[in-house]
Amino acid sequence: MTYQALSTQSTLPPLASVAFALAVTVLKWEQRKATRRALARLDEHLLADIGLNATAAETEGKKPFWQD
Repeated sequence: MTYQALSTQSTLPPLASVAFALAVTVLKWEQRKATRRALARLDEHLLADIGLNATAAETEGKKPFWQD
């Protein structure tokens, strides 16, 4: 179940809704940061397996965590 599905399943008070949305955003940022770190550790062979080259992986890895 995704965070989006959780947020639509019940009606929350306005403040709780804002807090939940903030928590979801922070979790997304953490996931992007971890994913980009993992991508930076992949070698050329593994990058080729996922259809990326070293330049594309480096470009993605340098993006700030808040940028999609």
